[in-house]
Amino acid sequence: METIIYFLPLIMFAVLAVVLFSGYPVAFILGGIALFFAVLGDWAGVFRLDQIQLVPLRIYGGTMASLVLVAIPMFTFMGTMLEKSGVATDLLEALQVLLRRVPGGLALSVTLMGTIMAATTGIIGASVVMMTLMALPVMLKANYSIPLATGTIAASGTLGILIPPSIMLVIMSDLLSVPVGTVFIAAIVPGLLLAGLYTVYIFLLCRWKPELAPPMPDDIGPATKAEFWRMIFRSFLPPIFLIVAVLGSIFAGLATPTEASGVGAAGSILLAWFNKRLDWETLKDVCIRSALTGAMLFGIFVGATAFSFVFKAIGGEHLIVEFIENSSVGPWSILFVLMAMVFALGFFFDWIEITLIVLPIFAPIVALLDFGGHVGDWSGISNPIVIWFLILVAVNLQTSFLTPPFGFALFYLKGVAPPEVKIQHIYKGIIPFVALQVFGLFLCVVFPALVLWLPSFALGD
Repeated sequence: METIIYFLPLIMFAVLAVVLFSGYPVAFILGGIALFFAVLGDWAGVFRLDQIQLVPLRIYGGTMASLVLVAIPMFTFMGTMLEKSGVATDLLEALQVLLRRVPGGLALSVTLMGTIMAATTGIIGASVVMMTLMALPVMLKANYSIPLATGTIAASGTLGILIPPSIMLVIMSDLLSVPVGTVFIAAIVPGLLLAGLYTVYIFLLCRWKPELAPPMPDDIGPATKAEFWRMIFRSFLPPIFLIVAVLGSIFAGLATPTEASGVGAAGSILLAWFNKRLDWETLKDVCIRSALTGAMLFGIFVGATAFSFVFKAIGGEHLIVEFIENSSVGPWSILFVLMAMVFALGFFFDWIEITLIVLPIFAPIVALLDFGGHVGDWSGISNPIVIWFLILVAVNLQTSFLTPPFGFALFYLKGVAPPEVKIQHIYKGIIPFVALQVFGLFLCVVFPALVLWLPSFALGD
C-alpha cells in the first residue's frame, strides 16, 4: 500500500493518459481527475481535502487575472476576421502570379501564404481548412501530385502555432511566467527556419521531378503592368502591413503583446472594410466564433490548474525531481527523453493537453540542468535555458498536428478535401514534412543561437 501511495502521482498521470482517449471534453477530464485524486489523496493521508479550496484562488487569482491571456480572444478575432474577409484568398492569387515561373510555384505559393498567414492567426483549424478549400482544388486541377499538395497544405497551415503572434506561445509564456514578448521574438527564427526547410524541399523536389508539379501557364494573372501593381497593392501589401503593425509594435516596444492583439483585431476590421466585405453578419459570426474558441481554451485552463495543483500537492513534482537526482543520466539524456515524450504524445493528443500537462511539471527541472555552457549567457534574457526549452517544445509540437492517428490538421484537411483525396495520400504526403520538422528541432537543439540570438539582440543593452 505504501508503494501505491508513493507512486500515486504517476498513477494520476497514467489515468489521465487513458481517459483522454474517451473523447470526453478535456476540461472536464482534467478537473474530474483532479477531484478524484484529491479525495484519494485525502484517504491516503497525502492530501487534505480542504486544500481544494485553494484551486479557485489559483484560477481567479492567477490564470484569470493574467492580462497576457487577454491577447488570446483578440488574436483569435484577428485570424477569424481575416479568414472571413477574403484577405487570404487574394493573397494566394497574388503569390501564384509572382511564382508562376518557379518549379513547384503553386506549392511554394501555398507555403509562403501559410507563412504570412501564420503571422496573423494562430488558429490551426481555420488555417488548414481555409487553405484546403482555396488551394487544393487549384493544385489538383493543375495535375499536382496529391501527396505533395496535401502535405504542403497541412505543414504550411500549422506554422501559425509557432510563428508569432501565436496563441500557443501566449499560453506557454503564462505557464512558465516568462515575458511573452521575449518568447515571440525567440520563435521567429525557428518558425522561419521550418518555412525555409519546406520551401527548399519543395523547390528541389519539383526541380528533380517536374511531373509532380506541372508549371502554371504564363498567361495567369493580370494582363498589364498597371493591373499587376494594383493586385500587389490590394492583395499582397495589406496583410504584410498588418503583420508589421502587430509584431513591429511589440518589437519596437511601442505596445505590449496584449495591446498589439488589439491593434491586430482593429487592423483586421479595417482590412475587411477595405475589401468591402465588412457587414453585420460577418462581424457577428466572427465574434461568436472567437468567443467559443476563447471559452474552450479558458475551460481547459481551469481544469489544468486543478490537475496541476493536485498533482504537485500529492508529491508529483517531488517524485520526478527525486527520480532525476537519483538517476545516473545527464542533462542531455533528460532533454532527449523529454523531447521524445512530447513527440510521442503528439501522436495521440492535441498541443493544448501536452502543453498544460508537460510544461508546468518539467520546465522547472530543465531550468536547473547544467548543459556545460552549451546554451550560453545572453544579455537581455533572464533565464535563457527556460526560453530555449520552451521554443524546443513549441517546435516539437508542430509534429502533433501532422502525426497519425490523431493529427488534427489531417482531419481538418480530409474533412473538406475532394472525394479523390484519400487518407492514404495525406499520410504519405506529411512524412517528409514531419522529417523536416524533426530536423529543424535538431538544429535548434545543436545551435541554441537560432532561438536566443534575436531576442538577445532586440532586448540586450
